[in-house]
Amino acid sequence: MVYRDLRSFLEKLESEGQLLRVTQKVNLEPDLGSAARAINNLGDQSPALLFNNIHGYKNGRVALNVIGSWPNHALMMGLPKDTPVKEQFLEFARRWSHYPVPVERVDSAPFQANVITENINLFDILPLFRLNREDSGCFIDKACVISRDLDDPDHFGKQNTGIYRLQVKGKDRLGIQPIPTHDIGIHLRIAEERGENLPVAIAIGCDPVITTIAGSPLTYEQSEYEMAGAIQGAPYRIVRLKNTNLDIPWGAEVVLEGEIIAGKRELEGPFGEFTGSYSDARLQPIVQVKKVYFRDHPIFEHLYLGMSWTEMDYMTSINTCVPLYHQLKEAFPEVEAVNAMYNQGLVAIISTKTRFGGFAKAVGVRAMTTPHGLGYCKIVIVVDDFVDPFNLPQVMWALATRVAPDKDLVVIPNASVLSLDPSSEPPGITHKLIIDATTPKAPESRSQFAPSVEPPRDTVKWEKILKELMNKQGVDLH
Repeated sequence: MVYRDLRSFLEKLESEGQLLRVTQKVNLEPDLGSAARAINNLGDQSPALLFNNIHGYKNGRVALNVIGSWPNHALMMGLPKDTPVKEQFLEFARRWSHYPVPVERVDSAPFQANVITENINLFDILPLFRLNREDSGCFIDKACVISRDLDDPDHFGKQNTGIYRLQVKGKDRLGIQPIPTHDIGIHLRIAEERGENLPVAIAIGCDPVITTIAGSPLTYEQSEYEMAGAIQGAPYRIVRLKNTNLDIPWGAEVVLEGEIIAGKRELEGPFGEFTGSYSDARLQPIVQVKKVYFRDHPIFEHLYLGMSWTEMDYMTSINTCVPLYHQLKEAFPEVEAVNAMYNQGLVAIISTKTRFGGFAKAVGVRAMTTPHGLGYCKIVIVVDDFVDPFNLPQVMWALATRVAPDKDLVVIPNASVLSLDPSSEPPGITHKLIIDATTPKAPESRSQFAPSVEPPRDTVKWEKILKELMNKQGVDLH
């Protein structure tokens, strides 16, 4: 199923019992941030939230936790909402390999219904609020930020659509955190070397597929729009803005058009991040907003960040696992699956067949040297192919019964990691750890290991029988 905008996805969620409408009057703070944290605390089946009665706003609407559960993530992919996590991973990986799917270009979009070019005041358009108590201001943290490589502006793949946190600095000014190794960081460096401002567009309230792909670790020349087409199974619809020549998701609720000012930096942060800690205040670039487009009665979609799990973890879970899986698979065809769902892959669990003793450790090292692993993959756990890396009890079993601490731990000192990791010292540098939790093989001295208990022959057959009986009798495991 293709969702052209956020609204059509919310309708689908409601039809599946995965949307909760909150009609009572709420305050921007602390109600909305508190509700977002609370719904995450209620488990991995929780619904999205839609608020439509916000104090101080006649028509303000806020959507939270839109992809913040496994049922919602499955529905985003057009799968049944009870699809198991590993099956979602395998299907996402299958679709990923269909890249690229050409885009669908159209001449107009619903967000062009209203346009403001003078006296812009973002607070009038969006019900902005702080998520956490010590945030230094209001942030926009689930918008797709679009920019181009000014040295190669006609290369469609080098146009980037990414998720970057934006601090509201004034009525028409934003702070932005463009990590230098990310595509927009490269775009900004190129623009500043040319002595030019970097044109950007900020699309707020997009459909869930492009929001998911915008948070994925694609390569520099891969188009997020062509990947979104692969994931949704149909060409992704975009419209081009005339002023900046940037391509925008057709279904966006609000679009801010402007530029990052070359050479200008201001303090940005602190902000409660996905690591569960506040980031420091740092000098970051400034976005000057020059034009605003928005749909009638726009929906402001926001993303809660804090200690896991939150919507951020679902949104950057499988889409982090899959590229890492494909990159590992190129080097080691024996790799079966990758679970890099924890804090964007700071912890990764890899299941693999092993050829010989020490093989799993090599797989762990390769994971740390992938493009994403260089900044993440702080702890890599490698398990046997018969262990489901998405089944934590099985992973715990492997750690408990397969790991000899004097033989199976590999520490890599002074390795790179993202600077937001609060345990890094200095920021961006940490020791990394590989845990080999696979069954020892020759020539290891423990190769004569006790044999594993294999499931009875018809276990898989009986799983299907019992699932069918449970469905008929209305028995719910959740």
